[in-house]
Amino acid sequence: MTGRHVVVVGAGPAGLAAADAALAAGAEVTLIDSAERPGGQYHRMLPEAYEATDPGALQHGYRSFDRRSRRVLGHPRCSWWAESSVWALERRDPADDGPPLVHVLRGTPRRRHVLEPDALVLAVGAHDRVLPFPGWDLPGVYTAGAAQALAKGERVVVGDRVVVAGTGPFLLPVATSLLEAGSRVLAVVEAAGPASVARGWLRRPWELTSQLGKSGELLSYTARLGRHRVPYRMGGAVVEARGDGRVEEIVTARVRADWSVVPGSERVTAVDALCVGHGFTPRLELPVAAGCDLRRAPGGSAAGSPADAFVAVDDDQRTSRPGVYAAGEITGVAGAPAARAEGALAGWIAAGGDRGSRALVTPRRGRDRGRAFAARLALAHPVGRAWPGWLRPDTVICRCEETTYAAVCRSAADPTGTGPQVAKLATRAGLGPCQARVCGPTVAELRGGTDAGAGPHHRPVAEPIRLGELARPPEPPPGRATPSTHTDFPAEESTS
Repeated sequence: MTGRHVVVVGAGPAGLAAADAALAAGAEVTLIDSAERPGGQYHRMLPEAYEATDPGALQHGYRSFDRRSRRVLGHPRCSWWAESSVWALERRDPADDGPPLVHVLRGTPRRRHVLEPDALVLAVGAHDRVLPFPGWDLPGVYTAGAAQALAKGERVVVGDRVVVAGTGPFLLPVATSLLEAGSRVLAVVEAAGPASVARGWLRRPWELTSQLGKSGELLSYTARLGRHRVPYRMGGAVVEARGDGRVEEIVTARVRADWSVVPGSERVTAVDALCVGHGFTPRLELPVAAGCDLRRAPGGSAAGSPADAFVAVDDDQRTSRPGVYAAGEITGVAGAPAARAEGALAGWIAAGGDRGSRALVTPRRGRDRGRAFAARLALAHPVGRAWPGWLRPDTVICRCEETTYAAVCRSAADPTGTGPQVAKLATRAGLGPCQARVCGPTVAELRGGTDAGAGPHHRPVAEPIRLGELARPPEPPPGRATPSTHTDFPAEESTS
């Protein structure tokens, strides 16, 4: 019996695995997620009306996820806090080496609670990164993740004639989801050229034998695109979207290895929707608030780009802050299997489980394979340094505040506005509703990396909170379950 209280933030593959392992180690678990149901973006579920006739549609590993979800949410020592947001982490007294206090808004109407965990596992995931280009703010231009979420979670098609563009293998499942939801995908446009992809994926090819599951998944996506005769064009990018009131056509062009446009290669395609994704940006607000150290991803995009910062963890998924663990895409984008393995490690160790347990061999191996996959992915699909060449002076960079590329360039050239906060006030980029979650890394990169590191992710208030909610005193958390003796480590199916 550990008697420890572990708070897990995020109920995607990593967070759900962390909760499962912590429960198996005998801890009491509070699992927090902003969604109504667990699964995160990867296991976004269809409405119940669809599930009744089509369980697990558009889902990989649905049955394993469903078993784990039922096991965790039905456990007597698990408190499932759905539709809840962690709006702040408060570091305790410097003499206290425990994890921070967790400030939560829960339910409707929202009630404020403060949790004092013995250990905190952060598994908050990542969101799409989209590089701006002329017309990217037109209606009908979607992030790749948003388009997939609509297809998987609601069976809503974003358009009849769709192009999927950007870089990385995530474009393939997005295109597949759109096809199965009823869209006609005209093309998948991958910015990485054949040489770059071969350099990443064929480097040390014998290591690919440990990634057969991931390779098989990618091959299945490729086969589906082939059956629908969807062309996969490498070494190209969407450099402009045009339309009167919404996107009506796009301009694609061949790009060099640095993503500079090859003159004369532009071509126009009529579309009614465009889905774009240039990788992912980890959600670092809570790790930064907790004081966790960050690291740079090897082989990332432009030098110093905040989009390449991840939480630094040790072999047990511990961060630099005592009592705080991290798992999933905030430690490196490596896919759902790696996230589950990291979550299992983090949850077990956070709960006080034996770090030398033989049951940890499989998740450690899966985690290490995931890290190797992440390095391969970064090498095969880097973001080229010359992408700002797509921009025009009037191209919108911050959509919330309509800050243009010209305004960002002026702030970067102004010797009195070198600090990120001064530049933010001068340009208003990052002051809108998204609070720089979308534009922050891009603005920092366009300003020469001067805002790199935690800057774009530093938010003492991680989620919006009303003044009335802040003024009311926090309520005591609902009654917590009584810890009991530990069970076996979660089955291998849930950590591989």
